[in-house]
Amino acid sequence: MTVRRPRRSALAIRDLAAEALAGLLQRPARSALTMLGTVIGTASLVAILGFTATSAGQISARFTVLSATEVTVTDAGAKVRTIDPVLDFPADADQRARAVNGVADAGRYWRVPLPPGTQVSARALPGARDAHTLDVYAVSPGALRAAHTPVVSGTLFDEFHERRGERVALLGVPAAAQLGVSRLDAQPAVFLGGRAYTVIGIVRTPERLPQAGLGVIVPATTALDGYGPPAPDDPAKMLVETRLGSAQVVAAQLPTALRPEAPQLLSVAAPPDPRSLRDTVAADVDSLFLLLAGLALVIGAVGIANTTLVSVMERAAEIGLRRALGARRRQIAAQFVTESAVLGLLGGLVGTSLGVLTVVLVALVREWTAVVDPLVVLASPVAGALVGLLAGAYPALRAASIEPVDALRG
Repeated sequence: MTVRRPRRSALAIRDLAAEALAGLLQRPARSALTMLGTVIGTASLVAILGFTATSAGQISARFTVLSATEVTVTDAGAKVRTIDPVLDFPADADQRARAVNGVADAGRYWRVPLPPGTQVSARALPGARDAHTLDVYAVSPGALRAAHTPVVSGTLFDEFHERRGERVALLGVPAAAQLGVSRLDAQPAVFLGGRAYTVIGIVRTPERLPQAGLGVIVPATTALDGYGPPAPDDPAKMLVETRLGSAQVVAAQLPTALRPEAPQLLSVAAPPDPRSLRDTVAADVDSLFLLLAGLALVIGAVGIANTTLVSVMERAAEIGLRRALGARRRQIAAQFVTESAVLGLLGGLVGTSLGVLTVVLVALVREWTAVVDPLVVLASPVAGALVGLLAGAYPALRAASIEPVDALRG
């Protein structure tokens, strides 16, 4: 007579999934709150990667417009001037710069070295009540255009005023308010230490010369005739606006074009490459937000582990009964690990959906083209399931270590 050995208890994958789902549905509210951390972490991960791909073109365009079209030339020989006793920029520097291929406009500027105690007033009387200490800037017409100087009223001075050294001035909006100049129909004047300058325009802050919009602006030749060259510690500069993609080439050619006999007297500051600047900024921002997304996933994993551990303690009697009926340790562990993995998977699916939806909605509002990598969409729920799997490992081991006698006795 053959004695049959008792079959080992087995738990099919289908039964395992059913048991895990039943365990989660016993307390649906707690299960939903448990997977909230995974939802937030996965949604953040998908949204960040989606925003990176979507906004790459917009970031590149903004950096190109704002940064890659500006070149600054500085009078480096101001402290050791040997060739020109007045200024290392030649008199026709603006025209020479504009002749360089790729230059849209160019002009010189510097802060006028006023005598100590010089005040700006709208009245010729000495010690007038409206006298103020304001900065005065010498700016050529080309620099006004290159700086994109917006006019509130009146007009900008031009090459005619520059060539003749006319005593005209522009006031920034703050300076005009301090001096009480609001209308130009009566041809008001401002007085710089007793010298009258006719105000022909009131301007807002220039985009590329914001400091000039806070004071008084006079033509460069007028400032040279009246107050001499700029101070050595605050040298003259040239603002050059280039066409897109020309900044690096223009920067290399400008010193020779302006001073072919001594290009070393001029130093050029070219903008950084917009692509590398964009990539650097994007990488920094992405690193920060990916760190936050990872932190959210860790918090979600801790939440799943904590809830699963509490569930193990609450269901100790159930675990003991299953063990008494023949369930093996690994089957008990597999059940709780599966519950945690299902929580993570559901959280990953919901988070991925929210992340994709967020990217699409923002792109629609901003009129961008939404770009989401399919690999990210597919991998995010898997990452959520992996987080849940790892989070449920310790509670599952605790559940598997429960002895039937102790659980049923308790």
